[in-house]
Amino acid sequence: MDTFSKQEKMEIELTVNGQIVRRTVPTTLRLLDFLRDDLHLTGAKEVCAEGECGACTVFLDGRTVNSCLIFAVEADGAEITTIEGLAENGVQGELKKAFVKHHSVQCGYCIPGMVLSGLQVLEENDHPSVEEAAEGIAGNICRCTGYHKILEAIVETGRSES
Repeated sequence: MDTFSKQEKMEIELTVNGQIVRRTVPTTLRLLDFLRDDLHLTGAKEVCAEGECGACTVFLDGRTVNSCLIFAVEADGAEITTIEGLAENGVQGELKKAFVKHHSVQCGYCIPGMVLSGLQVLEENDHPSVEEAAEGIAGNICRCTGYHKILEAIVETGRSES
C-alpha cells in the first residue's frame, strides 16, 4: 500500500452560522470544500484557489479569511460565519440593502466576499472614507463593477449607522 492510499482523517467540531457541526474529515480537506460540499453552503466561491481573489471569504472567529487557504481541521473549535449566516438586520442587513440600492451586484460571484469584507471594514471603522473602504476590500477582486458602487455602498452604510 502506498502512502497516499490511506488518507489521514480527524474529527472536528466547529460552529458554522450558529450551529455546532461535528464531522470526521480528511486532514487535507480545505475549509472552502468542507463548507460547499459537506455543508452545502455555496456562498463562498472557488475562483483562484490561491487566496488572491477573495471570492471564498468567510469569517473565522470574527475575522475575514480566504477559506481556500485553510484546512478544515485548522478551524476545529472555531466559529465560522458565511454569507448565508448573516443577519438581515443591523449593519449586516443595511450593507446588503446598500449593495442592492447602489447596483453593486452584477455577476454576483464576488459579492459574498465583498459583503463580508465590507462588514470587516465597518467593524473596524464605523464611518470609513472611500479610501479606507478601498483598503479594506483590497483582497477582493471584482471584474464587473469597477468597485465604485461597492465602495459607495460600504461608505453609505457607515454613515447610515450613526
